[in-house]
Formats: sequence, C-alpha cells, structure tokens
Amino acid sequence: MKQDSRHNSTRRSVSSRQPGSSDKHRVEVSSGGLVFKRAPEGVVFAMQMDSYGKWTFAKGHVRKGESYRKTAVREIEEELGLKGLRYIKPLGHIDIWFRDRFVFKGKLVRKFIHYFLFEAPADAKLTPLQDTGKGEIIQDAAWIRADQVWDKSSYEDMKPVVRRALQYFEKPRRVRRRMGYKRG
Repeated sequence: MKQDSRHNSTRRSVSSRQPGSSDKHRVEVSSGGLVFKRAPEGVVFAMQMDSYGKWTFAKGHVRKGESYRKTAVREIEEELGLKGLRYIKPLGHIDIWFRDRFVFKGKLVRKFIHYFLFEAPADAKLTPLQDTGKGEIIQDAAWIRADQVWDKSSYEDMKPVVRRALQYFEKPRRVRRRMGYKRG
C-alpha cells in the first residue's frame, strides 16, 4: 500500500480468536508525524507525553477518504498546535496490538500507524491539546534535542521510525553544520 494512499474504512476486522468465535478484534488506521525545528541549540523534535505517561509523537485516526499525510498534519495541529509544517518524507509504518482503555474498554485492537517527517517554522510554539474528556489526553509536550529523542521515545516499536527520522540529519559534516544539527 502506498504511504500516502487514502484510508479504506470498509476494511474488515480479522479474527484474533479461535475459528468459529464471534469475538473479533478491531482494526484501526492512524497517521502521525515526527516534527522538528531548527533552534539555537540545534535541531529539536516535538514530543508529547500520552495518557499512559509515555513520551511519543502526535498521531490520530485516519478519516474516511483522508490521505495518511493529511491526517498526520491535522493531528499534529490538533494535538500540539503546530501550523505551517513543511513535509520532508515518509518514515514508514508500525503495526501494534493493544487493549483499548479509553473508548472500547478492554477490546483488543490491531493498529496500523503511518508516520511522516515534517519541519516546523523556527519560531513554532507547542500548544498541547487540553483534556476534552473524550478519551486519551496529552499530559505534557516539549521540544527535545535531536540527540536525546532516541532515549526519550518510550515505545520500542517506534525505534525504527525514530531512526529513519534521525538519519535525515546524518549527512556530510558540511551539510549537517549548515542545517544546524549538533551532535552530543
């Protein structure tokens, strides 16, 4: 499936139980982004603390007919208040399983999450979404230096996505210096 294809909301759920069981898991499709900006201290990434108290990146459900990339932009704006993003590249997707704690309490969910890399304006400020009482909340948000993002990212399954984002800055030294990326 192409990274920026449209979501097909008619996709059927596949059974996670024994054959003949009517208890099926939910399949969800989300999209999000890793957003960086150039700051005086170098490249920094927008991260948020989720409902589980873990540091991660903005993401959310794909609406019917919406492209993955458009979803990522919408979710970043909704969750972190960031606008004027410049698209850089796709970062791939992850496939996770979990038990829902918020909307479908206890239901087993298989979620496909597509990620993209974006650049925010240098003067961008984080304005995290306030608790709406409708599910998950963002407990905190911060700009994290690029050399700290790997360790700050709480979810193991995100490591390949984070690695691809950081590889964007692993260019020849003269280019990296021009981009404002400082190591260690």
